[in-house]
Amino acid sequence: MAKIQPLPAASPSAEWHHGGGGGVQGKQAVYTVWMKSLVFNGHGCTVYGSDGRVAFRVDNYGCRASRDVFFMDTAGNTLIAIQTKSFGMLKRWEASRHHDGEEETTTATATTPWFRVQRGRGRGGAMATVTLHGGGGGMAYRIDGCPSKSEYRISRGGGDGEVVAEVARKQTASGVVLGEDVLTLTVGPDADHLLVLGLVVVCGLISRAM
Repeated sequence: MAKIQPLPAASPSAEWHHGGGGGVQGKQAVYTVWMKSLVFNGHGCTVYGSDGRVAFRVDNYGCRASRDVFFMDTAGNTLIAIQTKSFGMLKRWEASRHHDGEEETTTATATTPWFRVQRGRGRGGAMATVTLHGGGGGMAYRIDGCPSKSEYRISRGGGDGEVVAEVARKQTASGVVLGEDVLTLTVGPDADHLLVLGLVVVCGLISRAM
């Protein structure tokens, strides 16, 4: 089971504000995502805000590609629980939103089903599709690109296919490209930041980067 190593109390990243329906922010935000755990011999990822401080993290103690992953804040509170489900060769990822202040050890009534990610099929299609619980089963978002190459984008599934977030390898101020496990996540002004972060975690699971 993937768990978090709580950090000392710190203010949340300035880009993200915890809200009832998600983390919706009215301006573009940039996060640094390191596809490594800060725990020795652990697997997971660490998300930094633009202030350089740890904002969120996932730790899979000694277990890569855990079936149960918990995305948490710096206080150790579960924000999203992600479960990998397999049916033969097919896989999908089910995510639930945890209520404010609830821990991952509480009963199922403390969570609300949120979104599902299914790997795409066939050439020319999306790498993965996202449906929202209660959304009628239609594709709400699509993920295009190649997570294993650390470059992909998340777009709305309907209408004009607006790109809401992009992931690329991080570059230093002098233009040096860092390793494939250090990413820059740019989130658009109208996107749900928490949803996007959850999708980035799923992409890490798809590419077995954590």
